[in-house]
Amino acid sequence: QVQLVESGGGLVQAGGSLRLSCAASGRTFSRYPIAWFRQAPGKEREFVAAISGGSGSTYYADSVKGRFSIARDNAKNTVFLQMNTLKPEDTAVYYCAARMKLEVPTLPLLYDYWGQGTQVTVSS
Repeated sequence: QVQLVESGGGLVQAGGSLRLSCAASGRTFSRYPIAWFRQAPGKEREFVAAISGGSGSTYYADSVKGRFSIARDNAKNTVFLQMNTLKPEDTAVYYCAARMKLEVPTLPLLYDYWGQGTQVTVSS
């Protein structure tokens, strides 16, 4: 069993920055990928970024490339999402998710554990 707890969301003006954290507990954390997804009202949950276990390879949605950065601190069982140059269209509930296999997919249904989400609101 894996428990995930997100934090760091809030209200920020366009152009600003936020750093989200995802604290994990439970099974071996460092081997497996962790991803961030987001869901805006009336929209489907969409992939934002992911980081693999082991080498820590990173993956990003085109909409956030160059603005967001994902990193993990295995000693602290925590994954971070640094979000810079935020835009109003980044407004959503952000979720972290863990997968108990080594591949790094972008489909939400392929992830096994989810956090409760943290709200990010970007004002124009």
